[in-house]
Amino acid sequence: MEFQSRSLYRPPAPIPTSPRRALFRSIFRTKRDLLSLMPEFAYRTRVSTIGRTRRKILLVNDPQLVRIIMDGDVKKYPKSDLMVGALAPLVRNSVFVSDGATWERQRRMIAPAFSHMRLNHAFNAMKQAVDEYEVILDNNANKGIVFSLEESMSYLTADVVCRTIFSRRLDSGTARQVYDSFAVFQDSVANVRVLNLVLGRAFAEIKQPRDVTRSAANIRLNIGKLVDQHLDGTKDGCSDIASDIIAARDPIDGSSFSREELIDQIGVFFLAGHETTAGALAWALFILSQQPSMVKRMREEIETNRSKMGMDINCVKKLNVVRNVFKETLRLYPPLAFMPRVALESGRIGDEVFPKGALIMISPWLMHRHYDLWENPDRFDPDRFEREADQSAVANAYVPFGMGPRICIGSAFALIEATLILAKLIERYDFHAVDPERVKPAARLTTRSSNGISVYITRRG
Repeated sequence: MEFQSRSLYRPPAPIPTSPRRALFRSIFRTKRDLLSLMPEFAYRTRVSTIGRTRRKILLVNDPQLVRIIMDGDVKKYPKSDLMVGALAPLVRNSVFVSDGATWERQRRMIAPAFSHMRLNHAFNAMKQAVDEYEVILDNNANKGIVFSLEESMSYLTADVVCRTIFSRRLDSGTARQVYDSFAVFQDSVANVRVLNLVLGRAFAEIKQPRDVTRSAANIRLNIGKLVDQHLDGTKDGCSDIASDIIAARDPIDGSSFSREELIDQIGVFFLAGHETTAGALAWALFILSQQPSMVKRMREEIETNRSKMGMDINCVKKLNVVRNVFKETLRLYPPLAFMPRVALESGRIGDEVFPKGALIMISPWLMHRHYDLWENPDRFDPDRFEREADQSAVANAYVPFGMGPRICIGSAFALIEATLILAKLIERYDFHAVDPERVKPAARLTTRSSNGISVYITRRG
């Protein structure tokens, strides 16, 4: 088994170390790198208290206890004040951060927009976006241009989101302003920082930098313009997600979303629909640049399943190897490395007692790399999703989209989109990472590379 572990590729990740050394490394390297802060014991413990902090912080890695928190006693453990405070300037009280009766109303109104029928309809818009983006990538290949893989995937997935939500390309002026402001928001937002964890009080206000509030206001302004074009009839006849959400009615009281609520909901879809998928795609393509044997397997599968009509949705659904590459990337680099919850009342989890206001830290990053839950947890092994021996871990400890009633509503959308994009790009191009040894992950708003991922590409053959 040790030989098998060494033969598998270990993508970039911090080497777990002692608690004191991890804290020193995190503080002096970057204030935002919580991944380097995680000591070796965090990858082995099931439930434990994290350090000496002003508010009690419980780290919970046990799948059964995580299910209780995220799927059982949901009302006792809403999304934490840290996460809500980070995203409030942009998404206000949207379905991503709301709770209680407000969340229940929002969820039942929004769910139909992400139904199976909507996914099939949206596929053509996804494919058009990828087809058109290949013109840009062909130019990069022809000229040998070195470019940012993360920025490239962010642009592509934002274009997909624009086409599926608003029936327009990203290049249209208003949509482009939304995208540019999102880039500022992502880089500047104060999410879960080391000092907030160590010194912060429960339910304390999180002050955001001016760049965050300014970019959030600009995003909301421009999303409002796009919403207005649907409300005033300019986009009559469109069949898109925005139209579905505007038409949504609460089956209980018949109410609809107000204009501000529409901006709240669509704002979070734009953020989650392109930023999280873009980050995971960038990591997947980087890993594949280091794994030519896996690229060969993917290309063979694509060739076998391609239909006479090209790469249609039925073809994409058959691409198990391609999809498992993306799922394994989500395991190694979950878009949200941490999903903090807050305790609304005192209680007990396992053997740990906690007061009201305690931070319950659920970390997909740690659960997905836990030594007791996975075989070779820090190694790239897409076949684990097919092996019978790994199905318990996949079923219970794999949470890239969350769990329970608050599981990501767009998870099926993301899997189809990412499988399509990976298949199309790997079929057409070879990716070559520049200075791959400099690529290191960091937990910001999403899991990105602290130094970026630079690549150049060549046309296959």
